[in-house]
Amino acid sequence: MSKLKKLREQQNRTQEELSQKSGISVRTIQRIESGQAPKGYTLRVLAETLGVQEQQLLGKKVDTEHKKEEKAAQEMVTDDAERPDFSKIKLLNLSSLPFVVLPLFNILVPLILMYTLKLKSPLTKQIVSLQIMWTILAPIVFLVGILLKVGNQFTMVIMIMIVLSNVYLILRNTMELDRNQQLRYKLNFSIL
Repeated sequence: MSKLKKLREQQNRTQEELSQKSGISVRTIQRIESGQAPKGYTLRVLAETLGVQEQQLLGKKVDTEHKKEEKAAQEMVTDDAERPDFSKIKLLNLSSLPFVVLPLFNILVPLILMYTLKLKSPLTKQIVSLQIMWTILAPIVFLVGILLKVGNQFTMVIMIMIVLSNVYLILRNTMELDRNQQLRYKLNFSIL
């Protein structure tokens, strides 16, 4: 078993969770777990994310005195500043809800909250990015519906479905944040 897989499983993390937290792709993590040695930036980021030294990730022995110092330093770092405040993140996500019919405000309000509450994490950036993507796609879907010339009633149905889709995205992500402290619907990239 590779050292990365062993460390990841000791921390009860999936490959996807480690990928999200570290910013390293799942495919790269799979390659490393199948035997490829991590190098440079990848090695440094994975070691930081797992809270171990780079040598440990490479499978090399680390002297116990240095290990004790690292553990003490890690305990000092894992205070409240390290852990994200999920109640604030849920608030940020729900802040788009009142503005689902006002396309620009469903982006601006969470963005302003993100900066005022100092919640610049990958999770909050994903929330805002999802709203940006929805705001880009909603008018496109609406215009396609109009161009199909099915009728005025169908146009109203499209408008209602577009709004309800955003309400669903927001509420479903809030439920997932509450349960698993991650997003159910997210992009594979960040617009911010």
